Amino acid sequence: MAGGLKAPAAGTTGPQHASGASPDAAPEATGGTQSIERAVALLMLVGRAGAEGARLADLVASSGLSKPTVRRVLLALVRAGLVDQDEATRRYHVGPEAYVLGTLAAPRFGIHALALDGLSRIARQSGDCAFLSVPRGTFSVCLHREEGTWPIRTHVLQAGDRHPLGIGAGGLAILAALPESEAARIVEANVAALAGYPGYSPDLLRRAMGDTRARGYALNPGLYVAGSWGIGVPVIGPDGRPLAALSLAAIESRLGAERQKELVPLLQREAAALEAKLGGSERGPPQRPARSMARPAP
Repeated sequence: MAGGLKAPAAGTTGPQHASGASPDAAPEATGGTQSIERAVALLMLVGRAGAEGARLADLVASSGLSKPTVRRVLLALVRAGLVDQDEATRRYHVGPEAYVLGTLAAPRFGIHALALDGLSRIARQSGDCAFLSVPRGTFSVCLHREEGTWPIRTHVLQAGDRHPLGIGAGGLAILAALPESEAARIVEANVAALAGYPGYSPDLLRRAMGDTRARGYALNPGLYVAGSWGIGVPVIGPDGRPLAALSLAAIESRLGAERQKELVPLLQREAAALEAKLGGSERGPPQRPARSMARPAP
């Protein structure tokens, strides 16, 4: 996503319910689920605001909800300790209970910590931005963005961003590494969500999965944002399933065919090293089942 607050993409946990109900529909018309979705969407927006915090006006604009509704939901989140409001700036920040929840979740999602050194090497050696993405249901979530040193960077993906699997190089690498039948079901499940991504369609994703498996890595040739290209490879767990993806994003001129040949081996090496850590062995990555996306020799 571009810098600043952004509402979650269509079909995600944003304020617009999949049923088509308007953001401020009466609670009795949609039940408690809508209230939960609003709270989660606003909590995510507050989190993505970073250290500066989020202004009420920004949250209203990004969520599409009315100002009274945003105030009401934020007050509930503050009471729960999931959001804090700075008394001086009046900006909203992630609260202490959100930190506690993150700490409790850390053992399950330890891949983040294990991947940091590799992401740093990718960004340093390539000069471009490196990402760690993980699957969550039919979506992928960016867990980490490591800045490169190249002065012109693409900022279409930030930590916390959530997209249907197949959107972007990381999400496509994960999707293509799944068994074909499972990947096909995910594409069908995300048909409504894909409406929020004009450059994508179910047919395009099906072709892209085939190309990715044949090529050995995922390529996003500016489909999400024109001029922003990406390449990605899956990280396969001990059970043979994709646990994550490592990807790179850069402006189009920096990811031509020749440079892809230079950078894909870098991603593959770091993915293999991460797989070895996850498998508890330094001898090499877990064995991949034949149905998974194979990596070509560098």
